[in-house]
Amino acid sequence: MKRTIFLYAVALAAACALFAWLEYKYVTRVFAGEIYLLLIAAGFAALGGWAGWRLTKRQTQDRFEKNKAALKSLGVSPREYETLELLAAGLSNKEIARELGVSPNTVKTHLARLYEKLGAARRTEAVGKARELSLIP
Repeated sequence: MKRTIFLYAVALAAACALFAWLEYKYVTRVFAGEIYLLLIAAGFAALGGWAGWRLTKRQTQDRFEKNKAALKSLGVSPREYETLELLAAGLSNKEIARELGVSPNTVKTHLARLYEKLGAARRTEAVGKARELSLIP
């Protein structure tokens, strides 16, 4: 019984292969130009992908290290540093106050001191200078 099933399976596989080959022969005659165009396009796409992968510079993920010496020399307190991190994350004064559990007026005071210590006039300027000094990532 197993031998019979095996012979039928082999015969069916051979018939499928023959039909696939015949269909391939027909398709290659009818659509020869399109097939060659597709193969050339696929080759150039692969070449472009390989060249792009090979020739572009990959950025390495460096671990950020806080510049503790700059923090110490500027006299930034730990609470002011937390405020600076939240400021860099784009939070508003109310959101920073809610996050730290303080009043918005306290946040304004921390920010005023940070602006003074960093020599900045605006939020974006303070964040930019903090990034230049490697205080925040």
